[in-house]
Amino acid sequence: MSLNARTLSEEEFFYGHKACAGCGGALAVRIALKVLGERAFAILPAGCMSAVGFNFPQLCFGNNAIISTFAGTASMLTGVRAGLQAQGITDCYVVGFAGDGGTADIGLQALSGAIDRDDDVLYICYDNEAYMNTGIQKSSLTPFGARTTTTPAGQRIRGNIRPKKNMFEIVASHNIPYAATASIGYLQDFINKVDKASRIRGTRYIHVIAPCPTGWGIAVDETVDIAREVVDCGLWYLAEYEQGHYTLNRRPSEFTEITHYLSRQSRFRHLTQEDVEVIQRSRDDKWKQLEALQNR
Repeated sequence: MSLNARTLSEEEFFYGHKACAGCGGALAVRIALKVLGERAFAILPAGCMSAVGFNFPQLCFGNNAIISTFAGTASMLTGVRAGLQAQGITDCYVVGFAGDGGTADIGLQALSGAIDRDDDVLYICYDNEAYMNTGIQKSSLTPFGARTTTTPAGQRIRGNIRPKKNMFEIVASHNIPYAATASIGYLQDFINKVDKASRIRGTRYIHVIAPCPTGWGIAVDETVDIAREVVDCGLWYLAEYEQGHYTLNRRPSEFTEITHYLSRQSRFRHLTQEDVEVIQRSRDDKWKQLEALQNR
């Protein structure tokens, strides 16, 4: 039976947490665990989800869950899987939920090692594009132009001057069994990919855009809508990598206006028209690369 809003389990495995209103990361964790069910063992490093989900005595996970070191999400996934195998427990999932900083910066080495060993684990990066839990500092997944506390907007430098690191292609270059991008704005696509990953053995990786109203400067009821718009305007894409092949899951026939997407967020309101044109050219170049990858 295919999973969708009607057939997804009504049981909750991540609830009562202390996340900010409209938190995209909390929605990503909640939905992924509803797909995986009670036999999922969850590992979360330092970050938003561990901070809001492990407030003793109000622990917010209905299944087994543990906090890892900031850099050690993937290595702890390896250890948990090895411990389960030693006990003969195989009918379960070992899943990690790490933010963008804990994945693309601090945790990249451990993730690369897990992929190299082909450990039977699922790694989900909930990407809110900055270190939100500690005060909205830049990560290597912060997009060009974004204002953070460590990339302030001034007269000379207008926010982050570096492009967003492409974790999806970095992971795929390891020849991983399965990798995908997703967005909580396209929740059915995310559900499908978590479900598909659950049926594949070896290391799997899903990178889901999960907006942060606090850090992005949006209203708390705009999270899902803006997570959809980032896909529709072409600044994020939905794709899969499997058995050496790339697949684009959605190719908008016409992109929506980048200016509208950026202007809704206070982190981008300092941008000039020249900055917006740089972002648009970068998007267009990226889509040429994506289509070339898919056609290889």
